[in-house]
Amino acid sequence: MERRPTKTLSQAEIDALFGMAQGGAAVSEPNQKIEAFDLRKSNPLSTEQVRVVSALHESLARRLGDSLGAYLRVGFEMNLVSAERLTFAEFLVGVPELTYSASFRTLPIDAPVLIQVDLSMVFPIVDLVLGGSGSDTTEPRELTEIEEEIFEAVVALIARDLQISWAPIVELNIQFEQRQPFAQLQNLMLPNEKILSLNFEARIPNVRGAVNIVFSGLIANALLHKLSSQGSAIKRTPSRDMRRRIRERLLGSSFRAELNLPPSTLPIREILEIEEDQVLVLPNPANDPIQLKIAGIPLFAAYPVRQGTRKCARIDQREWRASGRAESEEH
Repeated sequence: MERRPTKTLSQAEIDALFGMAQGGAAVSEPNQKIEAFDLRKSNPLSTEQVRVVSALHESLARRLGDSLGAYLRVGFEMNLVSAERLTFAEFLVGVPELTYSASFRTLPIDAPVLIQVDLSMVFPIVDLVLGGSGSDTTEPRELTEIEEEIFEAVVALIARDLQISWAPIVELNIQFEQRQPFAQLQNLMLPNEKILSLNFEARIPNVRGAVNIVFSGLIANALLHKLSSQGSAIKRTPSRDMRRRIRERLLGSSFRAELNLPPSTLPIREILEIEEDQVLVLPNPANDPIQLKIAGIPLFAAYPVRQGTRKCARIDQREWRASGRAESEEH
């Protein structure tokens, strides 16, 4: 018999075998790098959620482009760049100190929404409202009270279009609350609160900038739940092949059939005086059809007949109920 060559195990392989034999984990290779995983930094949006959220807010971007373009009387373009789920603290890391931020209150869900717009877009928009060209560059600085009031009208349009876009999914009343200075942004939501962040790119002639809309955890969860429910309902709709198979199975099913007289009213006196061999006269004419019930539901008007020793029903007309009203079709 030919002998197989003997394989020599390395010390790492021997340690791994002993570890598994003792119920422990295998010893990792010395050059294997292990990194800590922070669940708070993970994006819990599934591929399907990203798809439906993006589709909803791409429609919002087109709506905003039309409404803001008409308001400013210039070509205005909005594009959705990203939709992601992250903590509020992670979002604040990317917010510059000099920016425009405003909070909204949503009802009946009493939770905040934050809109943040780069100043590179704010000043040209204010200039357009005041009759300028919107192409002059302005160094980043704090907005004056007049500039804030002018831009509030623009933000109100954003809130209105957002409310309209969400209406088929979640009915919310979005109301402007107040301008939020950078120092107070961290108090708007909890640092570890899971938010839904939508990042848009806005463009007017020769100018572009970012617009971010942030939804608190309560609102984000409500939206994702509604979108998931609608998606599940769509998935539960049977296909044509599934409907055909269900129909074939139903055609082979058995249902109880009953041929019954229609309900009648009799005086208590007659019921009490019923005796053996007595004929009880009902108010229904003998030549009128009676109900044939299938699974307890009246479906046909029929006459009782006999075929040999078997009791039968001769169908006179078909009856069914639709939208709470009785309908019939004669055959």
